[in-house]
Amino acid sequence: MWKKMCVKHKTTPKYLRWLSSFSCRYGSDAALRQDKQTGSLKNKIRKTGKSKRLPCPTVLEHFDRQYSEELGDLWAPARAVLLDQASWQFGVMLNRFSSVTNITQILLSQGFSSLLPQTDVSEQLRNDASTVPNSTHHKGKDTLSPHFFPKCPPEAIGLLPYITSHAISQAHQSELPLNFPHSSLQCYIHPDPLRFPSQAHRPGQLKQYYLLNAASLLPVLALQVRDGDKVLDLCSAPGGKAVAIMQSATPALLCCNESDPHRRDWLSKTLESFLPPSLSSRVMVSAQDGRSVGQSEAGFYDKILVDAPCSNDRSWLHSSYRHQGQQRLEDRARLPVLQTQLLKSAISAVRPGGVVVYSTCTLSSLENCAVVEAVLNDFPDTEVENLWEEIVLPLSKYFTFISLPVHKQIDPKPSLHPLIGSVSSSYHRLGILVVPHPGKTWGPMFLSRIRKKG
Repeated sequence: MWKKMCVKHKTTPKYLRWLSSFSCRYGSDAALRQDKQTGSLKNKIRKTGKSKRLPCPTVLEHFDRQYSEELGDLWAPARAVLLDQASWQFGVMLNRFSSVTNITQILLSQGFSSLLPQTDVSEQLRNDASTVPNSTHHKGKDTLSPHFFPKCPPEAIGLLPYITSHAISQAHQSELPLNFPHSSLQCYIHPDPLRFPSQAHRPGQLKQYYLLNAASLLPVLALQVRDGDKVLDLCSAPGGKAVAIMQSATPALLCCNESDPHRRDWLSKTLESFLPPSLSSRVMVSAQDGRSVGQSEAGFYDKILVDAPCSNDRSWLHSSYRHQGQQRLEDRARLPVLQTQLLKSAISAVRPGGVVVYSTCTLSSLENCAVVEAVLNDFPDTEVENLWEEIVLPLSKYFTFISLPVHKQIDPKPSLHPLIGSVSSSYHRLGILVVPHPGKTWGPMFLSRIRKKG
């Protein structure tokens, strides 16, 4: 069902091979009693384990040269976090389409807290009932069987939503400005590097939650998807942000595009794991070359997410052997060209007045602000929007942010200090960057929101 394709442009095999080089369960047992489920799940919450693979020396040396120049004093703590996988924190995003009665209570009892202010989820689900009816995939089933929690990386897992208590929600909302984007999206985080157990993909059954780097939700929040929007997720695999979009709102259309066939299969499996069949008319998978969408669907979409292929700092640092390191760095040097082409295509595909959010999971300025700068120079009818009050101020308690340079300003270096109230919020910056820091190990994550004037 989720493999429905909308193939309008052929993609060259060479491009697919190159693009694919930048890539990263839930069972039911009705007889299992809830108290046994809860105890078993609690027992499976564990501290993040140490990496079995040493970092690639070639990649690390390159990072040291580049990031010590670009980030200054912030590189040393970021480096320490990236090298120490045992310190990494994981967020638990809940799936509002899954029927679960005890996950939130388990999270709270283990010291997890809600990252985001919540709408009244019970009311939200009632309102959605007419358009998204309960699926037979999960109706009446409590699905926390301990037999279906294999060990696998967080990138391979999914989301979960359940209702937070009204008191907790109200207390958290009181700390946030009125313009913070309220959403039914729910994510729980822990101050320590605790790992919630993963859930296996089981055809025909919805997962309850998705484990992720909580910083990866920031581009979705910045996109501000509303009910009825036409949305494009241009580089969608493995699908976590697409699922997050569907937790946030009910768009009229969400097109999840992925040109690489293997990653597209992964994407389809993710969607199948988290979204009920009743949404199949709203959510589609396409296989276009993202660089061509601007021509084939010019001005069609209200919101577009470009979570671009990038030199994923966490993954690349730990997944390369020495003999692969040099090839990685050569690939890294070519990425800004592809990223610029994808962002330009997205600008062309969004309607006047619509927005494009560009994001990466690298600290590299060449893949972040340099790409945004190049596109702004070619599209004078666009402007970067300030995410200071909307994202930075409300969430600075959880993330270490730095702001990136003002458009067309001479000084190319970013502000090298975590953003605090003394920094003017009126600056027109190219974007914001989440830098991993001890105790706040989220990131790297860069995001920039660009509005097309009209």
